[in-house]
Amino acid sequence: MSHTAQPESLWLATSPATSYPGLTHDVEVDVAVVGAGVAGLTAALELKRRGLKVAVLEGARVATGVTGNTTGKVTSLHRLAYSQLAEEHGRAKARAYGQANQAAIGHIARTVAAEGIECGFRRVANYTYAETDGALAKVRAEADLTASLGLPASFTSDVPLPFAVKGAVRFDDQAQIHAVNYLQGLARAVDGEGSFVIEGTRARSIKDGSPAEVTVGDGPNRTTVRARDVIVATNVPLDDGGHFAERLYLHRSYIVASPVPEFPRGATFISVDEPMRSLLAVSLGGTDYVLVGGEGHRVPGGGDSSARFDHLAAYAQERLGAEEPAYRWSTQDAMPVDGLPFAGPMRPDSRHVYTITGLRKWGLTNGTAGALVVADLITGGDNPWIELFNTNREVTAKAAAPSSDAPAPAPTAETEDREPANTLGPAQGTVIEIGGEPTAVYKDDDGSLRALTAVCTHLGCTVEFNGQARTWDCPCHGSRFALDGRVIHGPAEKDLAPREISVQPTSNPLW
Repeated sequence: MSHTAQPESLWLATSPATSYPGLTHDVEVDVAVVGAGVAGLTAALELKRRGLKVAVLEGARVATGVTGNTTGKVTSLHRLAYSQLAEEHGRAKARAYGQANQAAIGHIARTVAAEGIECGFRRVANYTYAETDGALAKVRAEADLTASLGLPASFTSDVPLPFAVKGAVRFDDQAQIHAVNYLQGLARAVDGEGSFVIEGTRARSIKDGSPAEVTVGDGPNRTTVRARDVIVATNVPLDDGGHFAERLYLHRSYIVASPVPEFPRGATFISVDEPMRSLLAVSLGGTDYVLVGGEGHRVPGGGDSSARFDHLAAYAQERLGAEEPAYRWSTQDAMPVDGLPFAGPMRPDSRHVYTITGLRKWGLTNGTAGALVVADLITGGDNPWIELFNTNREVTAKAAAPSSDAPAPAPTAETEDREPANTLGPAQGTVIEIGGEPTAVYKDDDGSLRALTAVCTHLGCTVEFNGQARTWDCPCHGSRFALDGRVIHGPAEKDLAPREISVQPTSNPLW
């Protein structure tokens, strides 16, 4: 694959950056929301509509986190989710999951119309398709189950793909959107009339109480947002006291967007057969693109990301007739170990702090549904999915440590399968041990080295280098840091500290 593809999501590349101000003084509101993704902004707008004053705090810019790197699918058909949920949690929970996601589709459609959001919202059918006999049996079972649960499901052998498949589950009246444009529309609707969207402002700590407090900055730059309630919607919750450490794991996935002469625009697709492929078309700026997603893996692990992009690009070219990719990006999602999302009180003893997390890579609908759950918890509304999203439910040991997909063990000082820093090429990074301390070392394009502590400031895991994004990523809880150590994605609140390198290091590589 040509590596001229822009390393940015198609959605972010085709949206103007937002420019909401940072927080310069203490603020008091009814509800503070940490995180300007789909969950945080949906909750904020819903609460504003109910008469509350809200403040949304975003460490970067609106929609630049997980939601800005989504596929844009708005659907309740999540591959073969219902067979898994019915087996592990029973039919009632599987039905509730489907109803919650269907309600989320309707909520998004109504919000787009009510707020006049130009985000390319359109109704499509969504297919989970099979190419082999083994996958076909699973597809038939999923179709039968979901139809019996009252979802808009059917089995079909008529699948509008440019290659032969044996059959698919079809869900009608689903949707797709330009995710970043949608979130920017939500932000515009939130901001004003006593409510605020605040960017470039990273929450450092959260204190439960009356009022609850979100602290921003340190020392003389420290400011505070005081609120009756706080919602933490940051992919992996920050300042959770470790409550979600055994309830979530991290999963990274990859997408390429390639110009294509022709691809069905009235449908979206995902395969049952491995390697999984997620497919959809979008037309932007006069160009028709096909988005091909897949190559996902648990974090840590995964190896060379460039090879994963190559596989997706080859698939787009060989099977779909696409050109070389124009955009390529990856995203990292918090996955619930038992398959059900979380939305509710942060911890069992929380009184005024709530969280939304574990959206299992279907954040546009699960995040919307979770936001409505939390809005109802805060305002005393009646929500039928509160128990489904219960943040304090028991998580079994079997679910917490699945043997078939366990993360790789953390590397140690004895690991010697990576080159030490003195053999790094330009734009490469590694983690080595210097003076008994893990150190993140990166070589700039001009050959100069920069070094940081490699200990994540959240809970002390060792970060790893993400060559595709040129970031330092925590494999334990999803924090991401820029090359200069700045936090770009929580739950970490503090930057990685710089370290001095006086000579070319030759110590054992850790990563």
